[in-house]
Amino acid sequence: MMLAGLNLDVPIIQAPMAGVSTPVLAASVCNAGALGSIGVGATDADGARAMIDELKGLTDRPFNVNVFTHNTPTPDQEREAAWLDFLAPRFREFGATPPASLRTIYQSFNSDKDMLRLLLEMRPAVVSFHFGLPDQDVIAALKQAGIMLFATATSLAEAQLIERAGIDAIVAQGIEAGGHRGMFDPAAPDDGLGTFALVRLLVRHCKLPVIAAGGIMDGAGIAAALKLGAVAAQLGTAFVSCPESAADDAYRAALTGEGAHHTRLTSLISGRPARALANRFTALADSAQGQAAVPDYPIAYDAGKALHAAAKAKGEFGFGAQWAGQGAPLSRAMTAAELVKTLVKEMKQAGL
Repeated sequence: MMLAGLNLDVPIIQAPMAGVSTPVLAASVCNAGALGSIGVGATDADGARAMIDELKGLTDRPFNVNVFTHNTPTPDQEREAAWLDFLAPRFREFGATPPASLRTIYQSFNSDKDMLRLLLEMRPAVVSFHFGLPDQDVIAALKQAGIMLFATATSLAEAQLIERAGIDAIVAQGIEAGGHRGMFDPAAPDDGLGTFALVRLLVRHCKLPVIAAGGIMDGAGIAAALKLGAVAAQLGTAFVSCPESAADDAYRAALTGEGAHHTRLTSLISGRPARALANRFTALADSAQGQAAVPDYPIAYDAGKALHAAAKAKGEFGFGAQWAGQGAPLSRAMTAAELVKTLVKEMKQAGL
């Protein structure tokens, strides 16, 4: 059974992908019968309001708003200065200097009362949490407002915390997934479970609906996830090539290049483990070993974005945050509506 109350025509969720997903993309997915999503973790309440207003103007169907629930980092000037020193030669390559200091560029939902008030006012059908869970009173307030709640788990232990917190569904994020790992504690050991192994574990040991996420790019993959007990599949990388996404030309081109066959999990870009297309930024991991500790998320991201801007100004696009899952070579450029229609056709061909 698909997620009760959402009245989806098809068991497909477009991943939130903060910075890449747009209201137009999400609305197109919703209008095609799936669940569209926007990520507001990289903006404030005013920015989120504008995105939600735009999305509501484009569809009357349910959609998902995703927030980041990471622990607020403690600035460490010595560590951050050492990281900027490590990156300095790359800045010099493009005739730029590193920032004098780094900022906490994204506020965690856990401390963003304005964002909570906005969500309670706007009442999207779904709110999803990435990087952990907010306080129990926040969960209770959102549920009382009639909002369905999802949360990402990368392990059975995280899924059990989600279940005990009263969340409505678990997004089982396998190691194949593009973008940031949803680990509650990025410093904890990561077993790196694949999507299908994780889905089966959660289906066996949890009572909540399980949504499969990671490496799924076509209808055959969706069908396989559903046959393993998932109620829906969440696809992110598959939607990056859609014209409605905010991906720039370099990102789109990289999805069809050699780097798509060699995605890497790295903390260098943002300060948290995330899977990206192999590019010049991910390659820095080989020289960073033992040289400087990466600052905490999202402080490190301030440096990463500055380096990308400096490189891009000189025509070098290899320092972008080109997030993508291991299925990246299976990416197809078509409109979101066409992609959903194609995925449904492939699901039927796979026996669903």
